[in-house]
Amino acid sequence: MAPLPPPEALTDVLYRLADPAVPGNQKLSLVESATPDNVAALDKFPTALIDGGYAPVTFNATDIAWSDKHPADVVATVNVSSPKRDAAGFSFPMEFKPYQGGWQLSQQTADMLLGLGNSPPGTSPTPTP
Repeated sequence: MAPLPPPEALTDVLYRLADPAVPGNQKLSLVESATPDNVAALDKFPTALIDGGYAPVTFNATDIAWSDKHPADVVATVNVSSPKRDAAGFSFPMEFKPYQGGWQLSQQTADMLLGLGNSPPGTSPTPTP
């Protein structure tokens, strides 16, 4: 089996996703199965980090291991913090998939982190009168 990727290989994906200077349409390859419909959500991620006080943001990947569900994928605990925040950061389990010699965020992780899996418009339940 190939060696596990270094932490930077995974955090580089997150830094590109978090970079407000990179347009959403240039981030599609960073997320598994992302489509042009996801550009708006990808564009909102850096803004959400800034609004939440996570600018500049620091990503630190630890506990990197092969996924037990998808053997080619890796899982990692990613700690998100910012030197500007008084409060502690947070940790988030993430899964990454191999992609064109590098890595991309799994669709499931992106759905949770970026809200890419939000239900399409028109599918919300109608309130009962």
